[in-house]
Amino acid sequence: MSRGSHALSRCTRVFFSFPEVTDPARHRDYNAWHQLDHRPENLALPGVLHGERWVRTPECRAASAVDADPVLSAAQYVAMYWFAEPAAASIEEWSELGQTTLEQGRRPELDWTVRRLNGFFRPLGGRVAPGVEISPEALPHRPHRGVVLEVLRADEPSGAAAEAGFGALHREHLPAVLARPGVLGTWSFTSRDVTLREGVPGQERVRREADRGRLTVLLHWCEADPVEVAATLPAPVERPGLRTVLRTPLRSIVAGEWSWFD
Repeated sequence: MSRGSHALSRCTRVFFSFPEVTDPARHRDYNAWHQLDHRPENLALPGVLHGERWVRTPECRAASAVDADPVLSAAQYVAMYWFAEPAAASIEEWSELGQTTLEQGRRPELDWTVRRLNGFFRPLGGRVAPGVEISPEALPHRPHRGVVLEVLRADEPSGAAAEAGFGALHREHLPAVLARPGVLGTWSFTSRDVTLREGVPGQERVRREADRGRLTVLLHWCEADPVEVAATLPAPVERPGLRTVLRTPLRSIVAGEWSWFD
């Protein structure tokens, strides 16, 4: 399995998770667990090419241009992992790690965290902004101050209206984003099998989105403050058959600096 940056261009599966910490007193515990235990163990797996996590601080939430999906809106964090080919074997190894650490008593977050969205997406490709000399494959590895996240929903992912919307997204919207100051580059991802959880902990209603292409995730990497960058971006996509349901800046997370919700 190749773990170089250019292996990302051959990646066919990325996992996204949108966690909500349901106990306001446990944010520091959650971040200590994820950053100092969970993520290092994940990144040590040969089948995990890369992984990252960002926080939706109260300032980020206030700067959201679109916040139309209450399930996604509840999350305070976004995490992602890229898997090496063959993806099925890498995902199986990764899933086994999650179960093993639970059996070792190292999953305390399960008591006070709900993953409002989690599931698998296929990367559609990356681009870098004019003047950025690294490759799109190197972009996720580059130090950055955060990202702007966009989530779009297609009414009928295989229909003509969605196809036209996807075309406008890639030919018009993304080039306009890349032209904005402070944007390093962007990657887009399309859903393959996603689970959404709504409702209070212990009484969640689970909804599976297995239609290919129902959700599109865009990540725009920022070298400037993502809150400031978000304010300069072009209007969110709103077309027949394809609409933006969430656009929010997210900040990079520095170890030990976890005071956003204190």
